[in-house]
Amino acid sequence: MTQKLERSEVTGLQPDPVIEAYKRDVDRTLLRENLRLTVEQRFLKLCELQRLAAEFQKTGSVRSSGCCWDLQV
Repeated sequence: MTQKLERSEVTGLQPDPVIEAYKRDVDRTLLRENLRLTVEQRFLKLCELQRLAAEFQKTGSVRSSGCCWDLQV
């Protein structure tokens, strides 16, 4: 029978409570999905995101597009 060891037993380090608090709010499935991509695929996704950001900047702002997240009254 195998026994699961705690991380602190393996590394000798105690978990940082601040990091543990932030980990609750992180969607690790997105991180795993991104890590499955090759470096080139990640770079291409980054380039596409930058292109989109530049396009938003060129048109003014996201709010000027009349999107549903424009909550200003």
